[in-house]
Amino acid sequence: MAILVNSDTRLLIQGITGSFGARHAQLSLDYGTQVVAGVTPGKGGQRFANTVPIFDTVGSAVKETGATVSVIFVPPPFAADAILEGVEAGLDLVVCITEGIPVNDMVKVKHAMRGSKTRLIGPNCPGIVTPGTGPDSTGGCRIGIAPGYIHRRGNIGVVSRSGTLTYEAVWQLTTRGYGQSTCVGIGGDPVNGTSHRDVLEMFNNDPETEAIIMIGEIGGTGEEEAAAWAKEHCRKPIAAFIAGATAPPGRRMGHAGAIVSGGKGTAAAKIAAMEEAGIAVSPTPAEMAQTLLNILKK
Repeated sequence: MAILVNSDTRLLIQGITGSFGARHAQLSLDYGTQVVAGVTPGKGGQRFANTVPIFDTVGSAVKETGATVSVIFVPPPFAADAILEGVEAGLDLVVCITEGIPVNDMVKVKHAMRGSKTRLIGPNCPGIVTPGTGPDSTGGCRIGIAPGYIHRRGNIGVVSRSGTLTYEAVWQLTTRGYGQSTCVGIGGDPVNGTSHRDVLEMFNNDPETEAIIMIGEIGGTGEEEAAAWAKEHCRKPIAAFIAGATAPPGRRMGHAGAIVSGGKGTAAAKIAAMEEAGIAVSPTPAEMAQTLLNILKK
């Protein structure tokens, strides 16, 4: 079953005519994703790759194509409005890849989304992949910027704040012969749409997912909250890694949300919370997959 997206997902791409959006739109098409529409204001009526119709608005794209999910490749000043356009169109899921959206804009987005049916992944995230069963895992659903070929269909869920560490964990699993059910990059911004806890709960309820890798980093308390939930509710083995153990306090590391302040969000606190919850913590990023496999072998 996987979670959130699968081969039946109907995807529209906001910003499909920009160089970045166009490149990843083509990669998603090549992967076998059902890209049914693109949205670029002022370019309605054109086609991407001679097949994908382009619309001026998300609402018209949804009405004409039945799209249920969007991915956003829109510059930071306009990305918040792009998210809300997807919400207003009644999409099930919006995946925002854009990095550098002002925090105040995202606070307004979160407030506006209260009570809506739309789930947001991101911003500042690599997206989501549910691998298929074709060559190089094609035939599934690739939304965002993750390299599709590193994935393999299987039963391990991956959730991460870091794009590159997501790819590292996936490749470690694949090269050891273990596939993934779904891989979710939730993003590293301080105000985002979907948390580690949210994804853990989805994986826990997914019959196809048998084990989980959770990757966090310094800053915020999302990993501690996920660990507390997992201790009480998760029935599946979890291995974790926390990036940023050597980052100086007050120094931002990579993502906007990866900063320790006020004594909160330290790597030590996150690792302690996970170990107390019975989650195996990998000592280095090179050992993420092996840490999980050691649990499974027991």
